[in-house]
Amino acid sequence: MAETQFVTVHGHRRAYVLAGPPPGTAPALLLLHGLACDHTTWDGVIEELATTYTVLAPDFLGHGQSDKPRADYSVAGYANGMRDLLTILGIDKVSVVGHSFGGGVAMQFAYQFPERTERLMLVDPGGLGREVTALIRTITLPGWQTLMATATLPGIRHVETTAMRMLAPVYPSYTRDLGEIADIVETWRDPRTRRAIVHLVRAAIDWRGQVLSMRDRAYLTEHMPVHVVWGAEDRVIPASHAEAVREMAPTAEVTVLPNCGHFPHKDQPEKFARLVSGWLQRTEPATYSRARWRRLLLTGGKTSPVRAVPDSTTA
Repeated sequence: MAETQFVTVHGHRRAYVLAGPPPGTAPALLLLHGLACDHTTWDGVIEELATTYTVLAPDFLGHGQSDKPRADYSVAGYANGMRDLLTILGIDKVSVVGHSFGGGVAMQFAYQFPERTERLMLVDPGGLGREVTALIRTITLPGWQTLMATATLPGIRHVETTAMRMLAPVYPSYTRDLGEIADIVETWRDPRTRRAIVHLVRAAIDWRGQVLSMRDRAYLTEHMPVHVVWGAEDRVIPASHAEAVREMAPTAEVTVLPNCGHFPHKDQPEKFARLVSGWLQRTEPATYSRARWRRLLLTGGKTSPVRAVPDSTTA
């Protein structure tokens, strides 16, 4: 597995993994993790993808081994951070794969920097509907940090996470993601991480659900390859949101994977890696045109027929 590297951007240390051919010698792939995760969420797919692509998997600010300062934890701020990291590493253009909250950042990156975005893959992403699990909504409530400070004390945390991991295989349709949630709870023992998560979540979610949405700007992806992948048994963000894509971005591909929860890349890593590789190989990278972008903004886009794509990775 590639070694974690570090670079300082705007005075804050950022952690990342860079694998595969050196930047500039192969197409680049940017992998963005979800809320309270880090680059290790992609461990099961990086090696295979890196045989063909330059793969960059960073830890967002406030996550993993990156610094956790008092800073801008907005989706737009994260998109800016990805642009700056790519620039430092000499990577001009990327295909972006974003999972969960990282999907929201991926959408924002494509919106802010279309000239640097070749393709967009969203994996169980936020930003396509209001619904989200109550566990995440509770982070917006007063007292959450105090509660987590107690819940993540050594003895209590061990009991909680052990129980989650034991329950994970009991009824996979409903409990398969508990192992991942246990890993997330482990990271919340760090008060800096808890503060960062609260700032992040309150910028994107309120007690009613998700606030941020790509609905009003989805038409801007008309000339960009977009693929939305969802685990059919996702209990964090419902797979029904995938259907909204057909209305918002009719040219997008949609694949719903059976026997997967909120983390398809961890539930079925080999299948997921093949899905990503196949999509990259059969699509042409988007090219940015200022005149076309201006025309889309002026007209609000136009309706195109849905492009139905079967799940070609089914064994």
